[in-house]
Amino acid sequence: MIQEVAPSLYRVQIPLPNSPLKYLNSYFILGGERNLIVDTGLNRDECLEAMQQGIQELGVDLERTDFFITHMHADHFALTSRVISPSSRIFFNRPEAELIEAGFHWEPMIAYGGLNGFPRHELEAALQAHPGFKHGSEWVPHLSLIQDGQPLSVGDYNFICRITPGHTLGHTCLWEAERGILIAGDHILGDITPNIQCWRDGFDPLAMYLDSLDQTATLDIRLALPGHRGLIPDCAARIAQLKEHHHDRLREIGEILAAAPLDAYQTAARMSWDIKCDSWQEFPVAQKWFATGEAMAHLRYLENKGELRVDEESGRRVYHPAS
Repeated sequence: MIQEVAPSLYRVQIPLPNSPLKYLNSYFILGGERNLIVDTGLNRDECLEAMQQGIQELGVDLERTDFFITHMHADHFALTSRVISPSSRIFFNRPEAELIEAGFHWEPMIAYGGLNGFPRHELEAALQAHPGFKHGSEWVPHLSLIQDGQPLSVGDYNFICRITPGHTLGHTCLWEAERGILIAGDHILGDITPNIQCWRDGFDPLAMYLDSLDQTATLDIRLALPGHRGLIPDCAARIAQLKEHHHDRLREIGEILAAAPLDAYQTAARMSWDIKCDSWQEFPVAQKWFATGEAMAHLRYLENKGELRVDEESGRRVYHPAS
């Protein structure tokens, strides 16, 4: 589906087969001298066909088209190398470019999951099912690195790059103040909540995300264009809902751990999830991956707030109430 959401700004739906997300919203901004495409899809033929159809129907000349990738997740990044032209610039954030340059490896995530109680055989199965593993980028093109506050003009649109860490380390939105339009990527979604995960030590993604939401709430947003699902006409109300959701999650985890000390995997198994399964055992292994990652992010936040303490027992981390 192709929809004009603002003058010369189109949403092109890129299918994500077998994903609860259903599709990626790729945004095409048509300018005079240069065009801009925001996010591309997974590296799979279904995504490429939808992208090529959008390019053809909108009459986009790829030789005059640049790309802006909101973050490194495969459903936003991986198709880029298959659609760019030799003259395309690919705008991307520095923190995640440095992760890519360092060489991303899945094994440390598996080891970290094991430390937090995730059975290794399930983790390896989750990896095999993970779209980032199955449909990742063939190669990484040269990236034009952007900074927070950097202007990016396309036709009549004068965007400002706003780095909004949380969903990923360097997630970046595009803000157009005159029109009140925010191209939000996965920073703000409408009828689902962005997944905030923690798969390594040394940072607090939920604290980053809540701070990013507070910063975004200062903008006079009249229309938010998310990376998935429907457009968001009342972004301020949605930000308030997302903050309430995470604070509810934090209270829920506090109540769970008040009953017994648990690792992150056990905590996730006792949390409430909007998924049609009668028990944790019935969860698809990929959903266990996302759920445990989100539990770890909330546990890290509570640990850093001094509300939980962590002990290592038999090679796994177990969380207790601090008092």
